[in-house]
Amino acid sequence: MDKKAIVIAGIAALALGALAVWKISSGTCPFLSQSGPVSAQSAVARDRESQGDIIGARQEYQWLISEFPNSREVLAWQKKAEGLNMKLLFSSIVVPESVVYEIKSGDSLDKIARDHKTTVELIKKSNDLASDNIFPGKKLRVWVAPFSIVVDKSQNTLLLKTGDIVFKSYTVATGSNNSTPVGTFKIIEKIPNPPWYKPGAVIPAGSPENILGTRWLGLTKEGYGIHGTTDPKSLGNQVTAGCVRMANQDVEELYSVVPVGVEVTIVD
Repeated sequence: MDKKAIVIAGIAALALGALAVWKISSGTCPFLSQSGPVSAQSAVARDRESQGDIIGARQEYQWLISEFPNSREVLAWQKKAEGLNMKLLFSSIVVPESVVYEIKSGDSLDKIARDHKTTVELIKKSNDLASDNIFPGKKLRVWVAPFSIVVDKSQNTLLLKTGDIVFKSYTVATGSNNSTPVGTFKIIEKIPNPPWYKPGAVIPAGSPENILGTRWLGLTKEGYGIHGTTDPKSLGNQVTAGCVRMANQDVEELYSVVPVGVEVTIVD
């Protein structure tokens, strides 16, 4: 190699080195993004979780998800974040998505829930209330961040969201022959332990023949809703008559969280 070629090669090496330093310092280096910060931040998240810092751990996992969406660990982070989301949701810990409400004379749990667009069940669970009896002057932690639901038929998943954040994901069953309607709807009724009105018969709640399971959330699309199941093995498939089917424990959890009026978007 002549001197000119050596000089050119040296300049190229220096340029590449400078570029690598710039990428590392700016956080855009793909190798660093998949090793250094990821490993360090994952360790911080796990450490905070082990110390019982639920809020801090959730923030760390959400940061990892947003900064490194293509990481091989992103699904594990998402599940961790979802678990922490639900712990916070059902706890008395005050978070940005909640407020502290002082009970006034004339209040009821139903009124407080309606005024804050939440549910009585969630207020009771997050404040460890054994009954509906409340007294003026007592303070309650009340969830105020609005929820929305997205059902993805191609993946047979239901996403409970707050803003752009996936708060919790569930495996569901949707309609055979693509029969679940696509569009944006709202929940207009909630029925615990619903009877199933099938042609020529009424199947009572609790019957092994009642395909609606333990909860019904009816949509503005008449005849369609989100409900439980007596056939959990069917989840993850397109097998229903058009409704969205969930495991009973999952639909019970969802039922306790979302009030009437929540928006439900169903996509192919």
